[in-house]
Amino acid sequence: MFRTSHALAALAALALTLTGCTSTADDPTDPADLPAAQTLLVDGAKAMAEVKSAHFVIDVAGKISGVPLKRAEGDLTQEGSAQGTATVEQFGAAIEAKFVIVGDKAWLQAGTGGYQQFPLTAAAQVYDPSAILDPQRGVAKLLGTIKSATTQAKETVDGRETYKIQVEPDPTALAALVPGVGTGVTGFLWLDATNKQLVKGEFTVPAKGSDPAGTVTVTFSKYNEPVTISAP
Repeated sequence: MFRTSHALAALAALALTLTGCTSTADDPTDPADLPAAQTLLVDGAKAMAEVKSAHFVIDVAGKISGVPLKRAEGDLTQEGSAQGTATVEQFGAAIEAKFVIVGDKAWLQAGTGGYQQFPLTAAAQVYDPSAILDPQRGVAKLLGTIKSATTQAKETVDGRETYKIQVEPDPTALAALVPGVGTGVTGFLWLDATNKQLVKGEFTVPAKGSDPAGTVTVTFSKYNEPVTISAP
């Protein structure tokens, strides 16, 4: 359970979810001529509330207190199911694990052993994966509660035209996705210029105790493509 809880804690970075893609500022448009950030965020929240499934990639740079995740990739559904792989750091060693979440059950396979099953409620206080695409708690909620935002540029991210927005997220909304993350987090969001879905998010988590500041980058793709997730 100790290892499982830490793997789920790593997976929590998923609401910021996630550097694995390139972006280029290819539009010299004056920021004053770009769409208002609040308008983009309202449209983004509506778009994300309708998402039924997505593929994600997370990369974590630095050592973030309470988040041992280094990298993760997988698929999610609005119902809370998920599957993929995650690399977490424990006791100075990197451990790669496969995970599957269906309903109120979760399975984890680390190393050469088989999958271990446990009730999702056992780790819910650390991380609830059903929150990510939940319109009332997840990314849609986060976009709809941003405290301050400024549209900075129009950029291409992984071949998609996006608007880059500098943001200060609401701590309560952010904590629903990443338990233990406090105030002071800042970041950038890249919303698809056409459908306003979240393409990329990059957040800087301030230093805490002996841990320096860190960055969590998450990218989303393959929105609403068919995904089949079943118990192993």
